[in-house]
Amino acid sequence: MTQKYWESTREDIPILTRKVMNEYLLSLKLTNKAEATITKYRWILERFFSECLVSLDELTSEDVLTWLNKFSAGKNTKTLNLFLSTLSSFFQFCLEEEYLENMVMKTRWRLKIPQGLPNYLNEQEYAQVKLAAEKLPLRDRALILFLFSSGCRRAEVAKLCIENVNLDRRTAEILGKGNKYRQTHFSVECALVLKEYLLTRTYEKRFFIYE
Repeated sequence: MTQKYWESTREDIPILTRKVMNEYLLSLKLTNKAEATITKYRWILERFFSECLVSLDELTSEDVLTWLNKFSAGKNTKTLNLFLSTLSSFFQFCLEEEYLENMVMKTRWRLKIPQGLPNYLNEQEYAQVKLAAEKLPLRDRALILFLFSSGCRRAEVAKLCIENVNLDRRTAEILGKGNKYRQTHFSVECALVLKEYLLTRTYEKRFFIYE
């Protein structure tokens, strides 16, 4: 008989614990969680309870933390947080269904995942983009050159107004975070293309967006 992905059949896990686990997994299925997600949650819970060796009704925060300390050796932050998130969700279910009297997970156990650094174009990639831009419509070429030259964010460029651009001085007043303006500069090449682009426009408020 094929095992139901939302049911654990591990005999090394106490019967009561396994029963509650399966109730939790079924609740995930009933809320339309993906099969892959439920299978992953089941595997994590099976690993925890098969290694922790403490039944659910006797489990304490110290038991959970002791297991986590052993498990965490050599694991990356993303993996640890996946286990912490799964266990926390399960124990919250147990608390709401009165299988536990107290929450045995602590919020402070969650680890901060450092954000990856942004990727930058190298000189060759930069040259390739500029070369490709020469074949684009004038507006698109002007937009790409302005983004490269000014270092502005996409959202900032979308809000850029014609009145805030000075082609002679090659400066632009940019509305950034906190609704504060800052001044940025752009290259001579960019200024020439922007000037040519503006000659094709009837008056609009936004520099690159037609309203």
